Amino acid sequence: MWIVGTLISLAFIILPLIDAFESIVQPRRVTHRFRYTRLYFRGTWTAWRTVAMWIPAGNRRAAFLSTFGPLSLLGLLATWVFGLIFGFALLHFSLATDLRPREEPGTLSTYLYLSGTTFFTLGYGDITPMRPLGRALAVIEAGLGFWYLAIIIGYLPVFYQAYSRREVMISLLDARAGSPPTAAELLKRLGQSGNIAAIDSLLADWETWAAELLESHLSFPVLSYYRSQHDNQSWLATLTMILDVCSLLLTEVKGANLYQAQVTFAMARHAAVDLVLVLKAPPREMDNDRLPRNLQQQLYKDLVAAGLELRETPACSTRLTELRGMYEPFVHALCRRVMFSLPQFTHDQPIVDNWQRSAWLKRAPGIGSLPSVNSNDDHFG
Repeated sequence: MWIVGTLISLAFIILPLIDAFESIVQPRRVTHRFRYTRLYFRGTWTAWRTVAMWIPAGNRRAAFLSTFGPLSLLGLLATWVFGLIFGFALLHFSLATDLRPREEPGTLSTYLYLSGTTFFTLGYGDITPMRPLGRALAVIEAGLGFWYLAIIIGYLPVFYQAYSRREVMISLLDARAGSPPTAAELLKRLGQSGNIAAIDSLLADWETWAAELLESHLSFPVLSYYRSQHDNQSWLATLTMILDVCSLLLTEVKGANLYQAQVTFAMARHAAVDLVLVLKAPPREMDNDRLPRNLQQQLYKDLVAAGLELRETPACSTRLTELRGMYEPFVHALCRRVMFSLPQFTHDQPIVDNWQRSAWLKRAPGIGSLPSVNSNDDHFG
């Protein structure tokens, strides 16, 4: 019987260590079928989103969903710790480790106490193993506990730095592309500024952002469930908007660097496709057309009114549909998996940017209403 108990206890010890190594130490996507972390997040997220559906759509539901990422991460770390402590306790119990004081019975609860104090290196000394094997196991567990806690302490800052880097680009889009961001709004504001060539540097920044998104979310998939500061912003909306902008530049809008648009589109689509694989969200067709014919015609009129030059040929429209078909099934699958909203190509009514809103002041003016700044003005000397 002790052999079965020993094998079970070793499984409780080895599996959390392997899972922690793959999730934290190894900077590469794990492809084997069975993985505790993947099963953990899939099960907890299914339960969490089921409860969220009972909450009316709005700020309360968004706030409830926003807590899943941090809480599930803490829960994952806690299950690893419990698995290790229980595994060593069961191993002591299976091997009938002699304890001091002798009057203390060798029950499983006693071994759990011994294992917990050893793992966290509390050093009470009220219960200690007497034989060499028991002492060796205590030393090994104390070493693993110290290593595990050190890894976790070093892991969390890296994790949140990746989250912060992701959110910086999302925040920058507020005044550039609206809230939520749309491709039409960004292109219109650039056209109104008379500096459409500035899109080239933005495309280069978005290419880098998409690459960092891919790398960080493959290494730490739980980041996909971390939501932005504002309910009308998300990493998925930003990724979709980038793909929308690149699609329009490659087919309809003149004046941009087509090569940069191509490589940015390729990087953003790569991120969408790989994240679908990681989150196990099969691609699916859109429930509704994001750019129906009437909105497409209105989009073209708005872009022309903003001073942009369009190709606007049947072949271009067909090519735009083909490009959309390359990424919309993937971003739609991600949308349904993590319960985000996808942005439209264009807003059907005027919008208010997040920076214009305040609980204390009246709505701030739009970009076009702000006073222009010229280097020849008197206040520049």
